[in-house]
Amino acid sequence: MHKEKNNVEILDKGFTIDDEISQLTKLRSEPSENIRKATYPRQKIPVPIVRMLSGRETLGKFALSDCSHALGRYLPVNGPWCIDRTDSRAYVSQFSDDGSLLIAGFQGSDIRVYDVDNYWRVQKNITAKSLHWTITDTSLSPNKRHLAYASMSATVHIVDLGSSMKESHANVTEVHDGLDFSAIGEEETFGIFSVKFSSDGRELVAGSSHDSIHIYDLEANRLKSRFEAHLYDVNTVAFADETGNILYSGGDDSICKIWDRRCSTSDSKAAGNLSGHIEGITFIDSRGDGRYFISNGKDQTTKLWDIRRMSSKPEYFKRRGPHWDYRYMPYPTKAKSWKHPKDQSVATYRGHSVLCTLIRCHFSPPHNTGQKYIYTGSHDGCIYIYEVVTGAQVARLDLGGSTVRDCSWHPHYPTLVGSSWDCIVARWEFPGTDSKPKIVSKWKKRRRSERALQ
Repeated sequence: MHKEKNNVEILDKGFTIDDEISQLTKLRSEPSENIRKATYPRQKIPVPIVRMLSGRETLGKFALSDCSHALGRYLPVNGPWCIDRTDSRAYVSQFSDDGSLLIAGFQGSDIRVYDVDNYWRVQKNITAKSLHWTITDTSLSPNKRHLAYASMSATVHIVDLGSSMKESHANVTEVHDGLDFSAIGEEETFGIFSVKFSSDGRELVAGSSHDSIHIYDLEANRLKSRFEAHLYDVNTVAFADETGNILYSGGDDSICKIWDRRCSTSDSKAAGNLSGHIEGITFIDSRGDGRYFISNGKDQTTKLWDIRRMSSKPEYFKRRGPHWDYRYMPYPTKAKSWKHPKDQSVATYRGHSVLCTLIRCHFSPPHNTGQKYIYTGSHDGCIYIYEVVTGAQVARLDLGGSTVRDCSWHPHYPTLVGSSWDCIVARWEFPGTDSKPKIVSKWKKRRRSERALQ
């Protein structure tokens, strides 16, 4: 890697990407042909906003790609501003699909729902029931009426967000319905790392430390299916698109798997496998088109995948060298040069750090960026933003402290939120204000106190 004057890192010239995803990204994020003709056919990209507005006067309105091109250049890099600070680590931070709510989950049993349009005020403060270790994941139903939350337990709880109660203490002020994700007669305990509502709100899908995928039928109020999906922990599950027919999963066996619920004769038979990571997978995010998705890996990379490259058999990487545990050990220097001999990924993005916890990555929103970026949390206390087509690191948002486990880009506004192990939920915006409040992390405060005592 090398750095330009603006401190933006550019990936090696060896970065490659498939032509098709490159073209699809450009179609979503570059000006439409009509706007180009209306402005100036030979105008280089990016087209100035003034020219685009002039062209709109002639055409009447912007196409979606025009909106993405206009808004996508305004990255949410000003900040951070503190949304909330608690006394426990922040593990989850996700906007609702319409951007009106922000959900944040903390290790100390709290889940907070913020009203984004009302100055980020807490709309509901949820105290979790039967918490084991931490809130590992949350999922908001499509109608925003119910919130599911999981921890290192076989039970997923459901909260009614439509009630008037602001303080929701499990089974004290409100009932948190418990859904048992263990099979009948199963005595072995396990934890749930990932949980997702289906697009119709009728099912919950989860990945667990039981090496399994669990599908819960909410209408029938019963576990519909549980099957062993990976050799080790299933850290992440995701729906490929709104149909709910195709699932993606990733586990500590370093394999991404595709599950087609329409044609599998057996739930435990994957439709295909994608190999390329050389360490476990921490998170998967779908592009929403039923074809492309990204994954974060403990090999310190984010990879882009095309399911048409999948194979019937997984290719496991034979790791060399001494034992390594990402939870408390730095990534081995020698391992940074290792590559999977049968890597099926479309592209690989490097620069961030995936250590200590299941750090998450996401595509930027389609409406205001055309999904031209990938962004991820990082163990070094930053959020990294990469350009999909070039692999360039276009921004590095520094929260100035401990691990940023999750982050979320507002679906319509140039606002990005991150949740930190410094017990902070913070936001970056564009253009923001002239003042930039500094968030002082706990470890910086401790160092300052120690210096003052010397």
